[in-house]
Amino acid sequence: MAAACCGLVRRRRNGNSKYQQQPLPHVGSQQPATNDFSRLHTVLCLTELQTAATEILADILPCRDIRFHYNEESPIVAGQVAETFSNGYLRVLASAQDLVHLDANSLRQPEAAAVFGSAPSGYQGIALPIREQGATHCLVTLVAPEVVEQHRMTLEAFKRQLETTCTRLVRLAAMGFPGAAGKQQQQSASSESGGPEVDGAKHNSSALVRRDSQSHPILALCAELYDQDSGSLQLKVINYLKSRIGCETGFLLLVSQDRAHVFCQVVGNSVLQEEVHIGLRLWCDCEIPEAHKNFFAVVIQNNKSYYLEDIPKEQLDDIVSVLGGSVDIRSLLCVPVTSRGVGQVVAIACMVNKTSAANFKQSDVDIIHECFRYTSTVLTSTIAFQTERMLKNQTQALLQVAQNIFRKLDDLTVLLREIMAEARNLTQAERCSVFLLDKETNELVAKVFDGLPTTSNEKEQPVEIRIPANHGIAGYVATKGEMLNIKDAYSHPLFYSKVDEDTGFRTRNILCFPIQDESGTIVGVAQLCNKINAAHFSNFDEDIARAFSVYCCISIIHSLMYKKVQAAQARHQLATELMTYHMHVPDRGIEELTSAPTKRMEDFCPNFDSFVSVPRHVADSDTCQAVMFMFDDLSLTKQYRIHRTTLARFVLLARKGYRDPPYHNWSHAFSVAHFTYLCLKNLRLENYLTPLEYFSFLVASLCHDIDHRGTNNSFENSSGSALSGLYSSEGSVLERHHFSQTVCILNREGCNVFENLSEKEYSAVLDIIRDIILATDLAHHLKIRKDIEAMVSQKKFDVHNQQHRYLLLCLLMTASDLSDQTKVWKNTRQVAKLIYQEFFSLGDKEKSLGKQPAEGMDRDKADIPQLQVNFLNIIAAPVYKAMEQIWPNECGVLCKQIERNISNWKTIRQKLENKEVEKTDRTIFEECLVSDDE
Repeated sequence: MAAACCGLVRRRRNGNSKYQQQPLPHVGSQQPATNDFSRLHTVLCLTELQTAATEILADILPCRDIRFHYNEESPIVAGQVAETFSNGYLRVLASAQDLVHLDANSLRQPEAAAVFGSAPSGYQGIALPIREQGATHCLVTLVAPEVVEQHRMTLEAFKRQLETTCTRLVRLAAMGFPGAAGKQQQQSASSESGGPEVDGAKHNSSALVRRDSQSHPILALCAELYDQDSGSLQLKVINYLKSRIGCETGFLLLVSQDRAHVFCQVVGNSVLQEEVHIGLRLWCDCEIPEAHKNFFAVVIQNNKSYYLEDIPKEQLDDIVSVLGGSVDIRSLLCVPVTSRGVGQVVAIACMVNKTSAANFKQSDVDIIHECFRYTSTVLTSTIAFQTERMLKNQTQALLQVAQNIFRKLDDLTVLLREIMAEARNLTQAERCSVFLLDKETNELVAKVFDGLPTTSNEKEQPVEIRIPANHGIAGYVATKGEMLNIKDAYSHPLFYSKVDEDTGFRTRNILCFPIQDESGTIVGVAQLCNKINAAHFSNFDEDIARAFSVYCCISIIHSLMYKKVQAAQARHQLATELMTYHMHVPDRGIEELTSAPTKRMEDFCPNFDSFVSVPRHVADSDTCQAVMFMFDDLSLTKQYRIHRTTLARFVLLARKGYRDPPYHNWSHAFSVAHFTYLCLKNLRLENYLTPLEYFSFLVASLCHDIDHRGTNNSFENSSGSALSGLYSSEGSVLERHHFSQTVCILNREGCNVFENLSEKEYSAVLDIIRDIILATDLAHHLKIRKDIEAMVSQKKFDVHNQQHRYLLLCLLMTASDLSDQTKVWKNTRQVAKLIYQEFFSLGDKEKSLGKQPAEGMDRDKADIPQLQVNFLNIIAAPVYKAMEQIWPNECGVLCKQIERNISNWKTIRQKLENKEVEKTDRTIFEECLVSDDE
């Protein structure tokens, strides 16, 4: 059927409509708004169903294109024009048992688009099949943006409410009020009365109820069942039955979901402050004589009505307990209420003291049956909804509790105190105690008793109280793992009253539960005493205690583990201090560095602040002073108020942290830091990076290879080294070790150049330094190279985009790390010699372990000129070309020198192939096979 049929309801999008798009509710809010489904309780026809459902959906999420499709065989559409299940795809959706969720891709399929209509990009489809007695009467479809779990839960609850309403419409149709009382008849009635009609969807349902209330008084009751709490609904039903039957009072006993007890919420005109619960003992055991069974269990089991004379006198106590003893029972009628949906007794209607006769009659039973034929579904669904809402609130409360207690993991005593406070609040108990199970001594240990430390002075070490693990109520719970809900403490054989006598505290009732995880592992016991404003702890308190127990167990286990981790960290710190003791920098060296005569830039090397400079020409004795100069020249010392002695100690310790492999040593670190200085000096990076990134870049480049062992990540992992054991699970083993050593230096007293930063800034700096040092892993560079090239080629660098700044820092760090390749040929050739000395040494180590080294590290197989050409072409050149795209004027010299060096390596390879010279390290690195370009 075409989309223009009346089954299609679209949400208006103008600002004046009540259906305008609302923002998504905040997920995770502690007190989310409760969706109001009460509008469905007064629906009496198809049109009202569509209008109410559309309004509710508009409150749940910002949906659009809401459509209603109906089963043409359903009695609720009789005599009306409605969009029906007209194609196969609709019938597939309608046959689903649960809510159907279509992602954006599925929504674009032709058959889905025909049902859901055109949807904006990113929207999803939702289908809610509304079923009753195994048949689908209605299918609601809509499209919406992102549907989170909270929306899904609400939609499922809404679907259940719609099914309840549909059940009521089917029953109304069976009474002679089919869907024809909907849109068509309403339009006629509106025309005859001259009343206006808005969108063909509004009508006066109260007039319908008044017109037929005489012949069908149940309709008036149904129209009033719109409350969201079950107590209000029960009041209206009981008052209706009292009026129709003519009796003094009445109440409903509702059967629990586990069918283990019945409970009463309303008696007569009053909603009870506390539910009355009655156990259904032995009701399922048919071999037990009925005289020994609970009376209400017999009613449920036999599913028939009972009068006062059918009830043994000894069985009347439960009924008297419900009525509170204020009513003298002269006549009684108990009628089981059966739900057609589940086919079981869900409640017992009890009417007390017939006023117009001596006893109740069969006609009274018929009135009760008629009443609940149309109201039981509303009652049960409202109770279910109310239970879900209560569980939702309980879950949110427990999540808040978890948040509170998991903040206290660093101190077990404080944690236990918090656990007890939360337990008292959740269950409304006067006192609470907690015992931890010591499995070695098989004792229960209390450090927190009645919610307070066991010592009066909190600054003193709390005194432990130890009792055998099988002693008393707590011992029983710890041994058996079972919860005890004791309503009268003094009548319980395990209760020890001597404590009350000593303290003057009167224990009335106890809820004692094991603190255990989901697998049943017990770590302790919690004991709650004296329920506030109630006679005893309820079943709901028991449920809360069971859920709360899991949170307690997890938090206690983590607190104990955290304590062990703290001890391990302390031992590690001691070991680190011993290990780094030899890295002590003498005060004399610091004083010499800080008091050394100030040098000019050109005193270090020619063109010190230019990309053509060669930092390896700086004398080794001047490198630390040159680093100090770079900090000063970039104004970092002044901007961040770095003390001269702090900077000097940091630089000297960083230098001492480098070992002496041929290449990855202090000389390489200084060269990399110098290139970083050139970038900061010449590329105006203060316009591209945040001040903290700018500062961190220089520090990270200076420390990026601290404690390098002349190996690589592959060797560390394959050899199973200590570094591999620490970092292999995270990858970039050496780089993570370099960062760890950097942090160790910064944590040394008098070495932290970031000491004047705030705690938040210092945390951010450490994150930046970590990312920069990890970027020196070429494997990492190759992973992000495409992202860098895309950012550079689009020429849309956004300084406010954190990802762009991260990619730029990675690019610059790689460029700094490889900067020796951008220097004059003589420097490049000498650096290559150092690199292959280190590589071949590593290859020899791998051979000694029985491993075959890579070609570039095998001195017997390495084709050095070709390896260099490949490295420069594939790795190095693209890095500097990317920089040239951003800074063409400043970085062009780098690319030109790379090209000259590539050409020189090709010339050497050609001479080797032509056998003009012998292929040895001396001829490659020492003889001038090509002229130096200095």
